[in-house]
Amino acid sequence: MAGLLPVDEALSRILAAAVKAETELVALSNAGGRVLGEDLYAKRQQPPFAASAMDGYAVRAADITAIPMTLKLIGQSAAGHAFSGTLKAGEAVRIFTGAPLPAGADSVIIQENTVAHGAEIEITEAIVLGKNIRKAGLDFNEGDLLLKKGRVLDPSALALAASANYPALPVYRQPRVAILATGDELVNPGKAFRPDQIIASNSFGLAEIIRQAGGLPIDLGIAEDRLEALSEAIDRAVTAQADILVTLGGASVGDHDLVQPALAARGMKLDFWKIALRPGKPLMFGRLNDMNILGLPGNPVSSLICGHIFLSPLIRAMLGLPHDPDLRSAILGRDMDKNDQRQDYVRATLARNADGTLTATPFPLQDSSMLKFLSDAECLIIREPHAPAIDAGAMCKVMMLR
Repeated sequence: MAGLLPVDEALSRILAAAVKAETELVALSNAGGRVLGEDLYAKRQQPPFAASAMDGYAVRAADITAIPMTLKLIGQSAAGHAFSGTLKAGEAVRIFTGAPLPAGADSVIIQENTVAHGAEIEITEAIVLGKNIRKAGLDFNEGDLLLKKGRVLDPSALALAASANYPALPVYRQPRVAILATGDELVNPGKAFRPDQIIASNSFGLAEIIRQAGGLPIDLGIAEDRLEALSEAIDRAVTAQADILVTLGGASVGDHDLVQPALAARGMKLDFWKIALRPGKPLMFGRLNDMNILGLPGNPVSSLICGHIFLSPLIRAMLGLPHDPDLRSAILGRDMDKNDQRQDYVRATLARNADGTLTATPFPLQDSSMLKFLSDAECLIIREPHAPAIDAGAMCKVMMLR
């Protein structure tokens, strides 16, 4: 099959076309899973004051010259309710975890090492200077670099940003990805359909791939196999300011494959449209003004696998994230025939062995219309072009799906 672009070259061209998204300010409560667009520096120190790490008594270590030692209890300090006075010689203040250390105190003795006697407290164990105190700025100080640009805002990152007094965060805008299904044979789930029609499924799977990669899916619906209908759908993608237009089906060269002519008529600059991949040979990539065009095959399995291999990395590149597919080594669970000139992504189950190794077993059927095997698959076995036959028990490379 002369003229087929290798998978790595196709992916390289797609990633090279990625333009990093601009940043926007979003409320901290809505920033989960987003990608930080700037380095984040602390606006304050944490904790802002020296605080007790335990329930007990704030004391002056110099007062504990012998054991037992009795001190005068002059008040208490609780979280949010600091003791306002100053500790003097021979005095103690009842203190609770997280409460500010009173002025004059330099140590906290835990309550288990004391005996209360009304307005006095008896110290029954020796104390170490500075014990049980969290110093001001123990966690971070004003101006410290807390989070680097490009950090995905997970729970701990959000909590850290909140503690540094950020009510909103600069994040990369989610790439807008318009999805256009094409074909007279397609009907959305739940709608009445003729005997010669099928239920559209690709859009729903692709939308979730887009969301998981950090993008914002925009469903353009289903376009009929007419140039006018396709042109109108392309207009909707432009109006929606889509960064990427994903078309499903219709990108080949059959009499009813009108996606490429419709885009060409609008001025799309085609980069490539056939790659050495199974499933997914008729994959198209180009650019229409500022919008990347990714034409995926119509077969459901081909469409979704190409989404994992090409669309997800493109979205991540626009967010400044690296291309890092989860690739692992596994033991092959079934013999496989030699491969042809196309790089093959074979649906397979995955078992973890007692010694920690993995066994990947390909499904017996790999037809690109069969979604159930893809749903059941935990990985894709990657076979290089012209790979020789391989026996069960040999090592293979897999791309994790879940």
